[in-house]
Amino acid sequence: IVKIGIIGTGFRGQNHIDILLNRQDVVIVAFADPDEKMLAAAQNLLKKAGRAAAIEYKNGNEDYKNLLKRTDIDAVIIATPWEWHTPMAVYAMESGKHAAVEVPAARTLEECWQLVETSESTKKHCMQLENCCYDFFELMTLKMAREGFFGDVVHVEGAYIHDLVWLNFDKDKGYQGMWRLEENFRNGNLYPTHGLGPICQILNINRGDQMDYLTSLSSNDFQMQKKAKELAQQDSFWNGYAEKSYRGNMNTTVVKTKLGKSIVIQHDVTSPRPYSRLHVVSGTEGYAQKYPEQKVAKGHSWMKEEEMKALR
Repeated sequence: IVKIGIIGTGFRGQNHIDILLNRQDVVIVAFADPDEKMLAAAQNLLKKAGRAAAIEYKNGNEDYKNLLKRTDIDAVIIATPWEWHTPMAVYAMESGKHAAVEVPAARTLEECWQLVETSESTKKHCMQLENCCYDFFELMTLKMAREGFFGDVVHVEGAYIHDLVWLNFDKDKGYQGMWRLEENFRNGNLYPTHGLGPICQILNINRGDQMDYLTSLSSNDFQMQKKAKELAQQDSFWNGYAEKSYRGNMNTTVVKTKLGKSIVIQHDVTSPRPYSRLHVVSGTEGYAQKYPEQKVAKGHSWMKEEEMKALR
């Protein structure tokens, strides 16, 4: 039996609870969250599944540390605002717990090193919960790459392109304390791993190849501050946000690996365009793309649907 603690019982945390409740070899021991409304929703999931209620740690933002002092928890899932991901994961590992952390697991290079060094020194696992690595097409192209379908993989692309302006500026349906909107005061690719995770697996990054250097470029912000100023005319709540500088609409980062492969990663969560994570794999013998349609080519021609069916 694996005994789990959940730090952060918001919508993403509740999603994890739903998944864990499918397993009979998992016991959810405790929750930590200062939001009593979310705690109640999480407890209701346990009740509906016929499970025992979890012990609650809800006395402010630091009460998660008391959860981590428990001796009856093997691992924790961390589904909190981004700024808490690294400090909570580090504290968990130092407390003898394995840590599973929502994306992005870290916000700075220094935080990345903290996670690596703490995991190595404590001998505790630290896993970033990058769900997009496990989507069907991504797993299919990973298997194809390992079986040599693409020949030598030369170039890959990934992205997070998702129009989230409405959600970032929604006081009721958005993120507690507007934390997600405030992350957008930083410029660059704020959310790289949805696109990057699957293609890093295909390129064997840190398992034979390694990222060597990158260049990153952002457009100007053409929408975020404009939206904040429009809202401020109707509601003084937005006055402070109207004066802030926001990240550019589109960030494009180009990476070269030690073995000479190239990677393109993009991030745009404001422009009105269809959702895409790109997921392009280009090799010396084959090609695949997931968006806007799942297609595979050998040579210059797309596979016909019957061939695709057989391939899947």
